[in-house]
Amino acid sequence: MDLPVDEWKSYIFQKWSLLPKSIQDTISTADNLKDIFLHSSSLLQPEDETFLKSLASGYLVGKDPNAPPFYREEGNKKFQKKDYVGATVLYSKGISHARPHTADISLCYANRSAALFYMDEYEMCLKDITRAQMHGYPESLQPKVTLRKVECLVTLGRLQEAGQTIRDLESNFAAKPTVAAAQFQILQRNLCRLKMKVQERERLTATFPTTLTKIFEDMDLREVNEQIPCASSSVSLCMDSLRGRYLIATEDILPGELLVKEDAFVSVLNPGERPPLHQGLASKWDTRITNGDLYCHRCLTHTLAMVPCDGCSYAKYCSHECMQQAWGLYHNRECPLGGLLLTLGIFCHVSLRATLLARFEGASKVIRKLSGEISNKDMCSPDSETPVHTLRSDLGGESEENGNIVQTPVPGCDVNGKYENNYNAVFHLLPHTEHHSPEYKFLCALSVSALCRQLEAANSSKPDTAAPPILCSELSTWGVAMLKHMLQLQCNAQAITTIQQTALSGSEENSVTNSRQVRLATGIFPVVSLLNHSCSPNTSMSFVSTVATVRASEKIAKGQEILHCYGPHHSRMAIADRQQKLRAQYFFDCSCPVCQKEKHRATIGPRWEAFCCGRCGALLQGGDVLSCGSTSCMESVSRDHLISRVQDLQRQVGGARKLLGNSQLEQAIQLLLGCRHDAESFLSPEHSVVGEMEDALAQAYAALGDWQKSAAHLQKSLQVVEAQHGPSSIEMGHELFKLAQLFFNGFAIPEALNTIERAEKVLLVHYGPCSDEIQELQKMKSCLLDSPPI
Repeated sequence: MDLPVDEWKSYIFQKWSLLPKSIQDTISTADNLKDIFLHSSSLLQPEDETFLKSLASGYLVGKDPNAPPFYREEGNKKFQKKDYVGATVLYSKGISHARPHTADISLCYANRSAALFYMDEYEMCLKDITRAQMHGYPESLQPKVTLRKVECLVTLGRLQEAGQTIRDLESNFAAKPTVAAAQFQILQRNLCRLKMKVQERERLTATFPTTLTKIFEDMDLREVNEQIPCASSSVSLCMDSLRGRYLIATEDILPGELLVKEDAFVSVLNPGERPPLHQGLASKWDTRITNGDLYCHRCLTHTLAMVPCDGCSYAKYCSHECMQQAWGLYHNRECPLGGLLLTLGIFCHVSLRATLLARFEGASKVIRKLSGEISNKDMCSPDSETPVHTLRSDLGGESEENGNIVQTPVPGCDVNGKYENNYNAVFHLLPHTEHHSPEYKFLCALSVSALCRQLEAANSSKPDTAAPPILCSELSTWGVAMLKHMLQLQCNAQAITTIQQTALSGSEENSVTNSRQVRLATGIFPVVSLLNHSCSPNTSMSFVSTVATVRASEKIAKGQEILHCYGPHHSRMAIADRQQKLRAQYFFDCSCPVCQKEKHRATIGPRWEAFCCGRCGALLQGGDVLSCGSTSCMESVSRDHLISRVQDLQRQVGGARKLLGNSQLEQAIQLLLGCRHDAESFLSPEHSVVGEMEDALAQAYAALGDWQKSAAHLQKSLQVVEAQHGPSSIEMGHELFKLAQLFFNGFAIPEALNTIERAEKVLLVHYGPCSDEIQELQKMKSCLLDSPPI
């Protein structure tokens, strides 16, 4: 996904292995990216490009005139089953394949408006009705969508528009009736009903003024930071030879304080699993729901009413405005290359888009950077525009002059000493060229070279298109820049995530949802990239659209470094696994306090992986053979034997979850209760598998509507979550949110209010007041407080 598809990787690695050793050595020992790119791209042969094109052609990203009727029919099937979300996505797929101003696109828009109407998405429904009419919706069907429009307007309180629409429709009937007599009578009855509804709403509006809805707004950065505009004034940029560039606190910082609020310089939506044509699909048209069907390809806003690109079926947007902005910034170049970009992976796509965006910061300046600095041996040496900053050792700067004031260049800053979210900052992110393997650099260089050639071919095939001359005449220079960005991304790519809610159980009115963090896109955030890693960080990161927010997750003292976790967190991964991942991806060994502590810890593991003695219940300790920790007990057991028992339990729990998914609730409960009884004989009460069992039991009882039993089991699961992740962790916040729903549904008012307060306290620190979960908690609390006493 991040890298090219496996077929292209295997092809290039084999090509590398067959190169003469002298050529391999030339590329391996090249001391700058320009030489790596030029030497590698000279080896790209026509047969290589032909093979790559064959891979890219497997992705259906163009407009297929046969697809809209198929998707419309599949959408109608979902609609009849009242699966309105599924229907909406399928209608959107049909829209993305249809050409403008055709019957296909107008019918798909109209059908989608109906699905949106039944989902109470009235504003989006109105927009789709307008789009259907704009694209030539058949006149004989106009009354049906017009009545739907009136329903929306009435519901939204736009009564004057609703009245005018009814009058226009009546005039249209009188002027030229387009429907049969029976249908006309039905329409007349509907019109009368809607007129009465308008009149009733008008009376209600006159009696009760419109209520102003309070909108929660996220806190802004405390004060303007003159050095880093995207950061709080309580943050400062420092640099030394050991840590590179990093951020420290210039004053005491409280938990929940917003430290960084940065929009991505560039981002690319994660397409999800998109198998090439005819691979694993019953038909060539994919009916599965992916991120690309639910989120805008420019701003990442969630939407069910996508507006497609006019030139391809892949790029879809939340609005016509987003589509136009994307087209002007980059999609005019990417549009004909959709299949190729999916084949070459997200890193290559991000690299291209970053380079395209650089054009808008001044082509001459970018050319000077690319043709000048890019060939220097030191890829991160500051250019002539980068100032020299004076950093003191007491602010985190270190030098070889025993703590005296030193002159230290800060790469990425402008002439005024500002480090901003711009291409200059992106350009100075480290590519770590010396750490990447020769094979990996060869793969990246040939992928970028092939992409550049296709860009050139696409541009030359459209002589009437006013392409920026820089992109044509300086393509090799841009290729070197793209290669640099592709190498930067292994250490500097930031996964943009979102919280997705999935219904676990209950009716639509009393549903219990589970919160899950999923990767939505990949972006580059120059300021966020300044944060160094810790396996036990003091910050928490979340995203709204393409904006990253970094908050303090604990108190940070003045002078303390502000740290972020790159993925390997001590609560989710053992130290050996963490060090291996960090070394492989980020090229360093972590020496954070928690790693130092774990290196010297005794043989007893963390509580969520601990075994207990089957005889006395004490924790077991040791290596391959575990012994009871109690001095009065001589019990011992093989670690491999216990691990085998854990694996058997995990298989059974997995089977129970399948039973839950098939609504075989009683069978699932019996299986889980048996697993729990077995676990009590050798697992710690805080073992992660015990938590999984209790969580599954909570889900089963919630599905039965037994909120009390469900809450009891979830509370036991919470003990495991707290032991593993901590009482103030994001994971704890999500589980408390789920527990609050159970108490709310069971109308256990004191317990619900207490849990809501605990959940709010945790989630506010990590997400701020604007998160969906916080607002849902506040709705529950308001409802409970307004309830009459029992």
